[in-house]
Amino acid sequence: MLIISYVTGNDSAIIAYLLQQMHKAFSMKELGSLSYFLGISVHSDEHGYFLSRAKYAAALLHKAGLQDCKPCSFPMVVKTVCSAADSLPFAQPFLYRSLVGGLQYLTITRPDLSYAINQVCPFMHLPTNAHFQVVKRLLRYVKGTLSHGLSFIPSPFDLSAFSDSNWGSDSLDRKSTFSYCVYLGSNLISWSAKKQATIYRSSTEAEYRALAHTIAELTWIQQLLKDFRVSSSTIPAICYRFIFHDFVWLWVVI
Repeated sequence: MLIISYVTGNDSAIIAYLLQQMHKAFSMKELGSLSYFLGISVHSDEHGYFLSRAKYAAALLHKAGLQDCKPCSFPMVVKTVCSAADSLPFAQPFLYRSLVGGLQYLTITRPDLSYAINQVCPFMHLPTNAHFQVVKRLLRYVKGTLSHGLSFIPSPFDLSAFSDSNWGSDSLDRKSTFSYCVYLGSNLISWSAKKQATIYRSSTEAEYRALAHTIAELTWIQQLLKDFRVSSSTIPAICYRFIFHDFVWLWVVI
């Protein structure tokens, strides 16, 4: 039986004892400090850890034939609306699905891609040439941001979250897209961008639904921390509402 684990902490004596007990129970081999695992490159220094998937992203670009493409500064054009009637069906739908699936996997260390990828996922069954152009722009953005990733540094165990909703953003079914991100101290630990299941009559209703999903995620993480006997302070959740060109912060504390 193969056992793969990574042990970290601030008490070297406890770590040594844990490894000793695991050696007694399992046949194990210590490989030293973690540097590469499941396609994720891990760089550690005195400040913390940095996780990236530059090698995997480069492979995606090569699959699309865009390894030498010109990078762009933004993952998508905001005013571009994808529709099944925009143009003819894309000649290689399998390639489209493969690239979009790979981009979804890339969001493990690239939360900045979540919303843009969410916009191209609904067309996996019948992509058009226009949809593939959106994917190509996404890949051009990836080309210019290969060095991006996630940083984890020592910080307090304080949970906080932000949520937002793009009301009626889908021109086909008028459903809204919501997103949230959860921080443990200064470290981003959970994020999501999904289309809401119901059509809402107002942007306020869509925002509060997004906030409800965020609170559910916060509650689960808070319980998980309790299981690890990690105490967390009161959790602020911030929802952005755009009213008369001013941002209004709606605070919900759990």
